[in-house]
Amino acid sequence: MTGPQPDGESRVRPPAPVHAVPEDVDAAARRSQETLSRESRSDLSDGQWHRLHPLTPLFRGGLFLVVVIGIVLANMRDRLVAIFLPWLIPDLPDGVSSGDPVDWVIEEGLLALATVVVLAALVVIVGGFYLSWRFHTFRITDDDVEVRQGILFRSQRRAPLDRVQGVNLTRPLVARLAGLAKLEVVGAGTDANVKLEYLTTANAERVRADILRLASGRRLAERVEEARSPSRASAVSAAVSEGITGLIAGAEGPDEEPESVVHIPTGRLVASQVLGGGTLWLLLLIIAMIVGGVVGSPWVLIGIVPAVLGIGAYGVSQIVKSLRYSIAPTRDGLRVTFGLFTTVTEIIPPGRVHAVEVRQSIFWRPFGWWTIKINRLTGKSLSDTSTDQFTTVLPVGLRGDVERVLRLLLPDVPEGEWGVAFEHGVLGPRDADPFVNTPPRGWWVRPLSWRRNGYLITPDALLVRRGWIWRSLALYPFARLQSVALHQGPLDRAARLATLRPHTVAGPVYGNLAAVDREGADALFAQVAERACEASRADRSHRWAVAAPAVATPAEPRTAHADARGRADEGDGRIGGGS
Repeated sequence: MTGPQPDGESRVRPPAPVHAVPEDVDAAARRSQETLSRESRSDLSDGQWHRLHPLTPLFRGGLFLVVVIGIVLANMRDRLVAIFLPWLIPDLPDGVSSGDPVDWVIEEGLLALATVVVLAALVVIVGGFYLSWRFHTFRITDDDVEVRQGILFRSQRRAPLDRVQGVNLTRPLVARLAGLAKLEVVGAGTDANVKLEYLTTANAERVRADILRLASGRRLAERVEEARSPSRASAVSAAVSEGITGLIAGAEGPDEEPESVVHIPTGRLVASQVLGGGTLWLLLLIIAMIVGGVVGSPWVLIGIVPAVLGIGAYGVSQIVKSLRYSIAPTRDGLRVTFGLFTTVTEIIPPGRVHAVEVRQSIFWRPFGWWTIKINRLTGKSLSDTSTDQFTTVLPVGLRGDVERVLRLLLPDVPEGEWGVAFEHGVLGPRDADPFVNTPPRGWWVRPLSWRRNGYLITPDALLVRRGWIWRSLALYPFARLQSVALHQGPLDRAARLATLRPHTVAGPVYGNLAAVDREGADALFAQVAERACEASRADRSHRWAVAAPAVATPAEPRTAHADARGRADEGDGRIGGGS
């Protein structure tokens, strides 16, 4: 270590002896090794085509085999009972057939033919599984993630890394027991996701880290510890052995899980579902069932019972999905984990959050519970009903939980403004309210919430506050705002009112602020359009690890995205680009 000395000279301080602090030296060596391991390139991300885990066809098409085996066992139950429990089978009179297909095959002399057919079917199934695995390959280059699959009908999908919206790691229950996981690269478009199913959990974590590192703009380290490549047979044998070991040992998931900033008690999670909006409908349906049973109307029961079962099953599934919830900052974005049986871990990179909403129903108000949802591109098809789980970043939480999650989503809000933002934006209005609210002449449009309805423009986002029965605060980052619209009907025109509607990607956050003063709305329209254009020009969050360009002119604003990108280069682990 060098430094200025009193006499103006620079001297070199000799390092401390190694034997003096062996614990510190060992810790430093371990940290250095861990850093090298993180920065080194995975052998699956070398730009070459690789195959997935050999057990992949079993988990992708194993359900078909289970159904076939179940049908065979159901048809042969009498034969199995006769073999293992013969005293339970009564003696049949002569000339009466037992109906067992095996007896019929033996009686007709078709045993050899049946054996050949069964063996041929097994060969076809095993061969189909092998070909499916052999032709299912993937590669990760510096710019794309590509997957090729199919035997007769080939398909190839490609996900550009600079448009990656997130990387999800899913561990279904059975696959988790075998130590396998499914990796899903979320693309920017409908049905644009690229799936790698299945990999070992360790390989899936490494591949995900490589994808996020490349998507951030960093390059994978060129120095890799080279090991002698094993033969294909030994590699397959080792993979199968690892899968069997995982089945016995019960491999769970990633070894290093960042500590969650929010912990949700199970009792609160269950109570939040019981006090949810579906409970009211469930009570009404139960009352209708009772009334229908009393008056003797069976058609009422036939129509309502399935609905009651559906609502109950949905509530239970929401509880199961929200168990083991955790949220924590990482180097490449926000890490959210949820699910009891099927565990899903997703990382949302910076700049992929298009809108944030803090919401509270009237049933939760006595307990001070809130939920947080976001709008983001999920890359799933329109027919996929599981997208809601990917837009809820806080199922239920107290005020402290909400503030911690918002700090992760919006890290650039000054420390002194959080209390004011929560008091006025989430709980408001309060005295000295900074929001522009609905004027008194517009009370008839929103008779319950007109005092609360309002908007606020900050340097980086548009805040929309509304609702009384369901209170909410929505935040729309200017860099992600698609457009803003003003709507005015004949009654609004007569009262000099308008409806404000910010436009983002589809999601649970839907902005529609009615009864806004028309003159203020015109000024808001121009100001939001100007700031959105400025934020879009300055935004570089699609490559969040690349340093932001220097400020061209003094008039060009420095947005929160640029500050967040600077911190991303320093590796402070906070998400930026979404505020």
